[in-house]
Amino acid sequence: MEKLSFRLSAPQRAGGTRAQAIVGVVASGNLEVLLERASPADICTIEIATAAHGFGAVWDAVVRDFVGRRAAGGLRISVNDGGARPDTVALRLAQGIRKIEEPER
Repeated sequence: MEKLSFRLSAPQRAGGTRAQAIVGVVASGNLEVLLERASPADICTIEIATAAHGFGAVWDAVVRDFVGRRAAGGLRISVNDGGARPDTVALRLAQGIRKIEEPER
């Protein structure tokens, strides 16, 4: 299991009031993403656990693009990866932002 960590400057704070959100499942070709409001407002931290070794540069590109495009400030994001492709990673991260911005039910 390879572990990667990123601490990125996030120009936009995540909206909504939900404390946490979880999307996806850990399965072959998929991933689980947990988002929590636990970082400073202008920082996004991302911790990744993946069985696919040697893809750090790809992960770096995907998470930097995500933080640049989405309001991710103030979030700590934990990713449990089951070998997902970059487009699936981007989709799950976007779903997580949408979920954490939804009102509690």
